[in-house]
Amino acid sequence: MSSLTDRLEQYLAIRRSLGADLSFHERVMRRFTEFGDAEATDHITTDLFLRWKEHFGSANNNTWSRRLGMVRGFANWLQGVDPRTEVPPAGLICGKKWRSRPYIYTSDQIAAIMAEAARLPSSYGLRGWTCSTLFGLIAVTGLRVSEAIGLDEGDVDLGAAVLTVRRGKNGKSRFVPIATCAADRLRAYSAERDRIPRTGSTAFFRFEGGERPTDCGARYNFAQVSQRIGLREPQDFTRHGRGPRIHDLRHTFAVRTLIDWYRKGLDPDREMVKLSTYLGHANPEHTYWYIEAVPELLQLAADRAERSILEPGAK
Repeated sequence: MSSLTDRLEQYLAIRRSLGADLSFHERVMRRFTEFGDAEATDHITTDLFLRWKEHFGSANNNTWSRRLGMVRGFANWLQGVDPRTEVPPAGLICGKKWRSRPYIYTSDQIAAIMAEAARLPSSYGLRGWTCSTLFGLIAVTGLRVSEAIGLDEGDVDLGAAVLTVRRGKNGKSRFVPIATCAADRLRAYSAERDRIPRTGSTAFFRFEGGERPTDCGARYNFAQVSQRIGLREPQDFTRHGRGPRIHDLRHTFAVRTLIDWYRKGLDPDREMVKLSTYLGHANPEHTYWYIEAVPELLQLAADRAERSILEPGAK
Protein backbone atom coordinates (compact mmCIF):
# COMPACT_ATOMS: atom_id res chain seq x y z
CA MET A 1 0.00 0.00 0.00
CA SER A 2 1.35 3.45 -0.91
CA SER A 3 2.22 5.88 1.88
CA LEU A 4 0.38 9.16 2.30
CA THR A 5 3.45 11.02 1.05
CA ASP A 6 3.48 8.88 -2.10
CA ARG A 7 -0.19 9.68 -2.67
CA LEU A 8 0.54 13.37 -2.09
CA GLU A 9 3.16 13.31 -4.85
CA GLN A 10 0.54 11.96 -7.26
CA TYR A 11 -2.00 14.58 -6.16
CA LEU A 12 0.46 17.46 -6.52
CA ALA A 13 1.56 16.27 -9.96
CA ILE A 14 -2.04 16.30 -11.18
CA ARG A 15 -2.75 19.74 -9.71
CA ARG A 16 0.44 21.19 -11.23
CA SER A 17 -0.47 19.77 -14.64
CA LEU A 18 -3.65 21.86 -14.43
CA GLY A 19 -1.61 25.02 -13.80
CA ALA A 20 -2.02 25.31 -10.03
CA ASP A 21 0.67 27.06 -7.97
CA LEU A 22 1.10 24.83 -4.93
CA SER A 23 4.37 26.05 -3.42
CA PHE A 24 2.75 27.04 -0.11
CA HIS A 25 0.21 24.21 -0.02
CA GLU A 26 2.94 21.68 -0.63
CA ARG A 27 4.95 22.75 2.42
CA VAL A 28 1.91 22.41 4.69
CA MET A 29 0.66 19.16 3.18
CA ARG A 30 4.07 17.50 3.38
CA ARG A 31 4.07 18.06 7.12
CA PHE A 32 0.65 16.45 7.32
CA THR A 33 1.58 13.36 5.28
CA GLU A 34 4.93 12.99 7.06
CA PHE A 35 3.02 13.00 10.35
CA GLY A 36 0.68 10.32 8.98
CA ASP A 37 3.61 8.23 7.74
CA ALA A 38 5.28 8.49 11.15
CA GLU A 39 2.10 7.10 12.69
CA ALA A 40 2.09 4.24 10.16
CA THR A 41 -1.22 5.48 8.75
CA ASP A 42 -1.80 5.12 5.01
CA HIS A 43 -5.21 6.77 4.76
CA ILE A 44 -6.83 10.00 5.96
CA THR A 45 -9.35 10.23 8.78
CA THR A 46 -10.79 13.12 10.76
CA ASP A 47 -9.03 11.79 13.83
CA LEU A 48 -5.68 11.84 12.02
CA PHE A 49 -6.19 15.50 11.13
CA LEU A 50 -7.06 16.38 14.74
CA ARG A 51 -4.01 14.52 16.07
CA TRP A 52 -1.84 16.40 13.55
CA LYS A 53 -3.38 19.69 14.67
CA GLU A 54 -2.50 18.86 18.27
CA HIS A 55 1.05 17.95 17.27
CA PHE A 56 1.70 20.70 14.70
CA GLY A 57 1.78 23.67 17.09
CA SER A 58 -0.28 26.67 18.07
CA ALA A 59 -2.07 28.82 15.49
CA ASN A 60 -5.37 30.66 15.33
CA ASN A 61 -8.59 29.19 13.97
CA ASN A 62 -8.30 31.09 10.70
CA THR A 63 -4.94 29.45 10.00
CA TRP A 64 -6.25 26.01 10.92
CA SER A 65 -9.36 26.55 8.84
CA ARG A 66 -7.11 27.15 5.80
CA ARG A 67 -5.05 24.05 6.63
CA LEU A 68 -8.25 22.05 6.95
CA GLY A 69 -9.25 23.20 3.46
CA MET A 70 -5.93 21.95 2.07
CA VAL A 71 -6.35 18.54 3.71
CA ARG A 72 -9.96 18.30 2.54
CA GLY A 73 -8.91 18.96 -1.06
CA PHE A 74 -6.33 16.18 -0.87
CA ALA A 75 -8.77 13.84 0.88
CA ASN A 76 -11.51 14.44 -1.70
CA TRP A 77 -9.09 13.34 -4.43
CA LEU A 78 -7.73 10.43 -2.39
CA GLN A 79 -11.23 9.11 -1.69
CA GLY A 80 -11.52 8.21 -5.37
CA VAL A 81 -8.38 6.07 -5.04
CA ASP A 82 -8.83 4.67 -1.54
CA PRO A 83 -12.44 4.28 -0.26
CA ARG A 84 -11.17 4.10 3.32
CA THR A 85 -10.42 7.82 3.12
CA GLU A 86 -12.49 10.02 5.39
CA VAL A 87 -12.89 13.67 4.32
CA PRO A 88 -12.83 15.86 7.47
CA PRO A 89 -16.05 17.92 7.64
CA ALA A 90 -15.82 21.54 6.47
CA GLY A 91 -17.20 22.83 9.77
CA LEU A 92 -14.66 20.97 11.88
CA ILE A 93 -12.83 24.25 12.55
CA CYS A 94 -14.66 27.56 12.44
CA GLY A 95 -12.67 30.30 10.78
CA LYS A 96 -13.56 33.46 8.94
CA LYS A 97 -12.10 34.88 5.78
CA TRP A 98 -9.91 37.88 6.42
CA ARG A 99 -7.19 39.80 4.67
CA SER A 100 -4.48 41.69 6.46
CA ARG A 101 -4.22 45.40 5.69
CA PRO A 102 -1.72 45.88 2.85
CA TYR A 103 1.50 47.76 3.43
CA ILE A 104 1.88 50.48 0.80
CA TYR A 105 5.51 51.20 -0.04
CA THR A 106 6.73 54.68 -0.85
CA SER A 107 8.68 55.26 -4.06
CA ASP A 108 11.85 55.76 -1.97
CA GLN A 109 11.32 52.44 -0.19
CA ILE A 110 10.91 50.57 -3.48
CA ALA A 111 14.08 52.22 -4.80
CA ALA A 112 15.91 51.21 -1.61
CA ILE A 113 14.66 47.61 -1.93
CA MET A 114 15.96 47.35 -5.49
CA ALA A 115 19.29 48.98 -4.64
CA GLU A 116 19.90 46.72 -1.65
CA ALA A 117 18.78 43.63 -3.57
CA ALA A 118 21.39 44.45 -6.22
CA ARG A 119 24.04 44.09 -3.49
CA LEU A 120 23.09 40.52 -2.54
CA PRO A 121 26.29 38.48 -2.84
CA SER A 122 26.83 35.45 -5.07
CA SER A 123 29.65 33.87 -7.06
CA TYR A 124 29.09 35.87 -10.26
CA GLY A 125 26.78 38.58 -8.95
CA LEU A 126 23.71 37.13 -10.66
CA ARG A 127 21.75 36.77 -7.43
CA GLY A 128 21.73 40.56 -7.01
CA TRP A 129 20.74 41.19 -10.64
CA THR A 130 17.99 38.58 -10.48
CA CYS A 131 16.47 39.69 -7.18
CA SER A 132 16.57 43.43 -7.88
CA THR A 133 15.03 42.94 -11.34
CA LEU A 134 12.45 40.47 -10.04
CA PHE A 135 11.36 42.77 -7.21
CA GLY A 136 11.27 45.75 -9.54
CA LEU A 137 9.13 43.92 -12.10
CA ILE A 138 6.59 42.97 -9.43
CA ALA A 139 6.51 46.59 -8.24
CA VAL A 140 5.76 48.05 -11.71
CA THR A 141 3.36 45.36 -12.93
CA GLY A 142 1.64 43.99 -9.83
CA LEU A 143 2.47 40.42 -10.85
CA ARG A 144 2.12 37.73 -8.22
CA VAL A 145 5.46 36.32 -7.07
CA SER A 146 4.65 32.93 -8.58
CA GLU A 147 3.74 34.56 -11.90
CA ALA A 148 6.99 36.53 -12.09
CA ILE A 149 9.31 33.63 -11.25
CA GLY A 150 7.25 31.37 -13.55
CA LEU A 151 8.09 33.43 -16.64
CA ASP A 152 9.99 31.58 -19.34
CA GLU A 153 12.19 33.23 -21.97
CA GLY A 154 9.46 32.82 -24.57
CA ASP A 155 6.99 34.63 -22.32
CA VAL A 156 8.97 37.89 -22.35
CA ASP A 157 8.58 39.81 -25.62
CA LEU A 158 10.82 42.82 -25.13
CA GLY A 159 10.23 44.15 -28.65
CA ALA A 160 6.48 44.39 -28.12
CA ALA A 161 6.92 45.10 -24.36
CA VAL A 162 4.44 42.39 -23.40
CA LEU A 163 4.64 39.54 -20.91
CA THR A 164 2.65 36.33 -21.28
CA VAL A 165 1.63 34.97 -17.90
CA ARG A 166 0.96 31.27 -18.37
CA ARG A 167 1.10 30.24 -14.73
CA GLY A 168 -1.52 32.59 -13.31
CA LYS A 169 -3.75 31.85 -10.35
CA ASN A 170 -6.22 29.02 -10.97
CA GLY A 171 -4.36 28.17 -14.17
CA LYS A 172 -5.53 31.28 -16.05
CA SER A 173 -3.27 32.98 -18.59
CA ARG A 174 -3.14 36.64 -19.63
CA PHE A 175 -1.04 39.24 -21.45
CA VAL A 176 0.61 41.99 -19.37
CA PRO A 177 1.86 45.10 -21.23
CA ILE A 178 4.87 46.78 -19.64
CA ALA A 179 6.38 50.25 -19.97
CA THR A 180 9.35 50.86 -22.26
CA CYS A 181 11.62 51.58 -19.28
CA ALA A 182 10.63 48.24 -17.72
CA ALA A 183 11.40 46.46 -20.99
CA ASP A 184 14.80 48.20 -21.09
CA ARG A 185 15.57 47.00 -17.56
CA LEU A 186 14.61 43.42 -18.48
CA ARG A 187 16.78 43.64 -21.58
CA ALA A 188 19.76 44.76 -19.47
CA TYR A 189 19.13 41.93 -17.03
CA SER A 190 18.87 39.40 -19.84
CA ALA A 191 22.25 40.50 -21.23
CA GLU A 192 23.90 40.28 -17.81
CA ARG A 193 22.29 36.90 -17.10
CA ASP A 194 23.50 35.46 -20.40
CA ARG A 195 27.15 36.09 -19.47
CA ILE A 196 26.83 32.81 -17.55
CA PRO A 197 26.62 29.73 -19.78
CA ARG A 198 23.15 28.23 -20.16
CA THR A 199 22.29 24.97 -18.47
CA GLY A 200 19.23 24.15 -20.55
CA SER A 201 16.87 26.16 -18.36
CA THR A 202 14.02 28.00 -20.08
CA ALA A 203 13.41 30.26 -17.07
CA PHE A 204 13.69 34.00 -17.63
CA PHE A 205 14.82 34.66 -14.05
CA ARG A 206 17.72 32.42 -13.05
CA PHE A 207 20.47 32.08 -10.48
CA GLU A 208 24.07 31.04 -11.20
CA GLY A 209 23.28 27.35 -11.37
CA GLY A 210 20.60 28.00 -13.98
CA GLU A 211 17.81 27.19 -11.54
CA ARG A 212 14.60 29.19 -11.47
CA PRO A 213 14.05 31.11 -8.21
CA THR A 214 11.54 29.39 -5.95
CA ASP A 215 8.73 31.06 -4.05
CA CYS A 216 10.57 30.38 -0.79
CA GLY A 217 13.83 31.70 -2.22
CA ALA A 218 12.25 34.93 -3.43
CA ARG A 219 10.63 35.54 -0.04
CA TYR A 220 13.85 34.70 1.80
CA ASN A 221 15.90 37.16 -0.25
CA PHE A 222 13.21 39.82 0.11
CA ALA A 223 13.20 39.35 3.90
CA GLN A 224 17.00 39.71 4.02
CA VAL A 225 16.84 42.92 1.98
CA SER A 226 14.00 44.29 4.13
CA GLN A 227 16.03 43.72 7.29
CA ARG A 228 19.07 45.48 5.84
CA ILE A 229 17.12 48.65 4.98
CA GLY A 230 15.12 48.71 8.21
CA LEU A 231 11.71 47.54 6.98
CA ARG A 232 12.00 44.48 9.23
CA GLU A 233 13.78 43.91 12.52
CA PRO A 234 17.09 42.00 12.22
CA GLN A 235 16.71 38.29 13.03
CA ASP A 236 19.06 35.62 14.31
CA PHE A 237 19.68 32.45 12.26
CA THR A 238 18.50 34.13 9.01
CA ARG A 239 14.85 34.02 10.05
CA HIS A 240 12.43 36.12 8.00
CA GLY A 241 10.86 38.03 10.87
CA ARG A 242 7.69 40.06 10.44
CA GLY A 243 7.01 43.16 8.41
CA PRO A 244 6.11 44.32 4.90
CA ARG A 245 5.98 41.45 2.43
CA ILE A 246 7.00 40.96 -1.17
CA HIS A 247 3.28 40.57 -2.00
CA ASP A 248 2.76 44.13 -0.76
CA LEU A 249 4.59 45.32 -3.88
CA ARG A 250 1.57 44.02 -5.82
CA HIS A 251 -0.79 45.77 -3.40
CA THR A 252 1.19 49.00 -3.78
CA PHE A 253 0.89 48.87 -7.57
CA ALA A 254 -2.88 48.38 -7.37
CA VAL A 255 -3.44 51.09 -4.77
CA ARG A 256 -1.31 53.71 -6.52
CA THR A 257 -3.15 52.99 -9.79
CA LEU A 258 -6.49 53.57 -8.09
CA ILE A 259 -5.30 56.72 -6.34
CA ASP A 260 -4.06 58.08 -9.66
CA TRP A 261 -7.51 57.50 -11.20
CA TYR A 262 -9.25 59.39 -8.42
CA ARG A 263 -6.83 62.30 -8.62
CA LYS A 264 -7.27 62.52 -12.40
CA GLY A 265 -11.04 62.55 -12.01
CA LEU A 266 -11.55 59.21 -13.80
CA ASP A 267 -14.50 57.01 -12.93
CA PRO A 268 -13.07 54.05 -10.95
CA ASP A 269 -16.20 51.99 -11.62
CA ARG A 270 -15.52 52.14 -15.34
CA GLU A 271 -11.77 51.67 -15.01
CA MET A 272 -11.86 48.88 -12.42
CA VAL A 273 -12.36 46.07 -14.90
CA LYS A 274 -9.12 47.08 -16.62
CA LEU A 275 -7.14 46.80 -13.40
CA SER A 276 -8.87 43.52 -12.46
CA THR A 277 -7.91 42.04 -15.83
CA TYR A 278 -4.34 43.36 -15.62
CA LEU A 279 -3.87 41.91 -12.13
CA GLY A 280 -5.50 38.61 -13.05
CA HIS A 281 -8.30 38.89 -10.49
CA ALA A 282 -11.11 36.41 -11.08
CA ASN A 283 -13.68 38.93 -9.87
CA PRO A 284 -13.60 42.79 -9.78
CA GLU A 285 -14.77 42.55 -6.17
CA HIS A 286 -11.27 41.42 -5.29
CA THR A 287 -9.95 44.71 -6.70
CA TYR A 288 -12.59 46.85 -4.97
CA TRP A 289 -11.28 45.48 -1.67
CA TYR A 290 -8.35 47.90 -1.88
CA ILE A 291 -10.70 50.86 -1.49
CA GLU A 292 -11.87 49.75 1.94
CA ALA A 293 -8.47 48.38 2.98
CA VAL A 294 -6.49 51.61 2.44
CA PRO A 295 -7.59 54.74 4.37
CA GLU A 296 -6.41 57.18 1.68
CA LEU A 297 -8.41 55.38 -0.99
CA LEU A 298 -11.45 55.16 1.25
CA GLN A 299 -11.31 58.92 1.83
CA LEU A 300 -10.96 59.63 -1.89
CA ALA A 301 -13.96 57.38 -2.60
CA ALA A 302 -15.99 59.13 0.12
CA ASP A 303 -15.08 62.58 -1.23
CA ARG A 304 -16.10 61.53 -4.72
CA ALA A 305 -19.41 60.14 -3.46
CA GLU A 306 -20.10 63.36 -1.54
CA ARG A 307 -19.40 65.50 -4.62
CA SER A 308 -21.74 63.38 -6.72
CA ILE A 309 -24.53 64.04 -4.19
CA LEU A 310 -23.91 67.75 -3.82
CA GLU A 311 -23.02 68.34 -7.47
CA PRO A 312 -24.97 65.90 -9.67
CA GLY A 313 -22.95 65.05 -12.75
CA ALA A 314 -19.62 65.89 -11.09
CA LYS A 315 -16.83 63.29 -11.04
